Amino acid sequence: MGNFKKKKVFSIKDILKVLPHRYPFILIDKVKIKNLGNDLIAQKNITINEPCFQGHFPNQPVLPGVLTIEMMAQAGSFLILSQVENPLEKNMFFSSVENAKFKKPIVPGDILKIHIKLIKKRLGLCKFKGQCFVKSDLVACSNFSANIVDRI
Repeated sequence: MGNFKKKKVFSIKDILKVLPHRYPFILIDKVKIKNLGNDLIAQKNITINEPCFQGHFPNQPVLPGVLTIEMMAQAGSFLILSQVENPLEKNMFFSSVENAKFKKPIVPGDILKIHIKLIKKRLGLCKFKGQCFVKSDLVACSNFSANIVDRI
């Protein structure tokens, strides 16, 4: 994992080496580190094949807001875990979500860019600012916190 600290662009194969999530709950496809340990841009290609669209809403598919928040959380987790020595020995658990706003619907065909910035890291608590864009439109944003914990 040591070479991860020098990489700037990560594929889904790399993401699966760091995050514990698996299909259908791995929700980011690609990551580009902007400023090592401080901020990144993750990408999610929204397709009609996503399991959530079978029921939310079949005739007018819209990505659930809670999954948008989860995408931000996974991107934030990747930002931190890609920089620790043994990421598969650690997890990150949500501890708070604040000021979540959903400005426009996210629909199949959208390419979601998830901008994550580390605001503060103290001991095992990390605070993040997340913004999601489709093209240049801000579609969702939130501040959130997560704790680094040992994986059981």
